[in-house]
Amino acid sequence: MELNKLITKKGLLFLLIFSILVFVGDRINFSRLIGAENQFFTLFQFFGPIAGSFLGPVVGVLSVLIAEVSSYLVLGKAFTLIGVLRLLPMLFAAWYFGTKRDKISIIVPIIAIAAFIAHPVGRQVWYFSLFWTIPIIVKFLPAKYSENAWLKSLGATLTAHSVGGAMWNYIVPMTPAAWIALIPIVIFERVLFASGIAGSYIAMNTLLDRLSEKTKLEYLSIDKRYVLFRHHG
Repeated sequence: MELNKLITKKGLLFLLIFSILVFVGDRINFSRLIGAENQFFTLFQFFGPIAGSFLGPVVGVLSVLIAEVSSYLVLGKAFTLIGVLRLLPMLFAAWYFGTKRDKISIIVPIIAIAAFIAHPVGRQVWYFSLFWTIPIIVKFLPAKYSENAWLKSLGATLTAHSVGGAMWNYIVPMTPAAWIALIPIVIFERVLFASGIAGSYIAMNTLLDRLSEKTKLEYLSIDKRYVLFRHHG
């Protein structure tokens, strides 16, 4: 989708809805990040990537960035190194969610794996980075699986995790034992996040489909397969 299509009533409508969701989601902590004080996963993790599907990957990433920065400013958060870097993972997740089989969405987790293993600590727990092969595998599955809402959501949240995990390994001191202890937590959290993203995607498709009955949303990609209570005839 071309960038100028965001600056339309329809594009701005989605951006407004999405920004409100980000603002609310960022205020509700879900779980604490290990290794850093006052850093949390929030409810934003449960729907962040979906913008890439409705607006296309480029504009979707831009809308996530706008929403994240706006929420950051409104909540009065300090622009620390960790805080700013934490904006990045969701941008790549939105790109992943909004594309089919493209080089960027596959290369990102590959680079993250390489960066993680290149670190002395990461090298000792290299198997932790096997989580990040899942987004790659999903992209190579037949379309009926790779475009499945839940599998695509799992790939997106683990793409975000790959970017965040690789960076975390370099900026936050972690022991091999700490990474090993995270494995069951990652499984639990990412399955929940994937389910939340898929559920949010279905809810947003349904909402936008209802709105499109009143005003044509020609610049938003609504997936009719994931619209609840569709009207027929």
